[in-house]
Amino acid sequence: MNISLLKDICTTPGAPGFEKEIRTLVLKELEGLCDEVEVDNMGNVHAIRRGKESKKVMIGAHMDEIGFIVTHIDDKGFIRFHTLGGFDPKTLTAQRVLIHGEKDIVGVMASKPIHVMSPDERNKVAKLSDYFIDTGLPAEEVKKLVKIGDPITREREFIEMGDCVNSKSLDNRLAVFILIETFKALKGKELPYDIYGVFTVQEEVGIRGANVAALKIKPDFGFGLDTTIAFDLPGAAAHEKITELGQGTAIKIMDASTICDSRMVRFMKQVADKHTIKWQPEILTAGGTDTAGIQRMTEGGSIAGAISIPTRHLHQVIEMAHKEDIQGSIDLLTACLQEMDHIDLNW
Repeated sequence: MNISLLKDICTTPGAPGFEKEIRTLVLKELEGLCDEVEVDNMGNVHAIRRGKESKKVMIGAHMDEIGFIVTHIDDKGFIRFHTLGGFDPKTLTAQRVLIHGEKDIVGVMASKPIHVMSPDERNKVAKLSDYFIDTGLPAEEVKKLVKIGDPITREREFIEMGDCVNSKSLDNRLAVFILIETFKALKGKELPYDIYGVFTVQEEVGIRGANVAALKIKPDFGFGLDTTIAFDLPGAAAHEKITELGQGTAIKIMDASTICDSRMVRFMKQVADKHTIKWQPEILTAGGTDTAGIQRMTEGGSIAGAISIPTRHLHQVIEMAHKEDIQGSIDLLTACLQEMDHIDLNW
């Protein structure tokens, strides 16, 4: 596994609406792998491989990561912010971030010290409005370098831990990596249908990039590619786990925004079993992915499913995934794209 590439992908900033740096990296990695590469008006990257027939398969892997945006700088240089995507406030205490202004500035998420809190304050759940960012710089310097509207991302190192990788933004840079590696695996191979691998923008704020990409492509078939919850932790009941690390790539059955096409689910299971790819079923009762846009934002809909990568600690400061599950996701997507003409379309 190309851990060096995965590290670069995870650590490159790209908050929703500010995906320029990660898009540049993706475009570089796609060189020589596709028949055509396009960037649409919203900033989605369309990587296209032509097949024997003109039917279209769209794969969505969003480039953006959850982040923040500067909303105010006070007279002492402390920065207030708004979220771009969903955060659990309790995970932000004393965490480092990068403010992407005139240059990147390190800041720390700060709030009222527990030592001076009243008993009532100590017992309250933290709110996002309780936090501000401290850069350690004088106010004049902050205001020179930072402007309202500048994006903010988390500052976290990518590391390997046992058989796992641990980093910020595995959601959804794992999918970006998997889609690039799939194009590498398909290089020189004949494909039954046209493949549109779309590295989408602004998924974390409402599946916006996938929606407009699907409207343009009008796919016949589609795959969402994203992380999912692995709640295989102490205290989790068996029915709460969703998925487990190391138990294989996950084939989505449904989430809060999509019920995957049963024909696609059946096809994906058959392909996985044929190629002895370890897999597990996924039902996620909250949350959604680009699969919803791929499935619905074309006339009559597309026959859509999703490959999900089990991930612990989702939407927190760091996330964790198992290398075998990542590789299994590459293997399953690669095999499915080569055998799309074998899908049984009978209900």
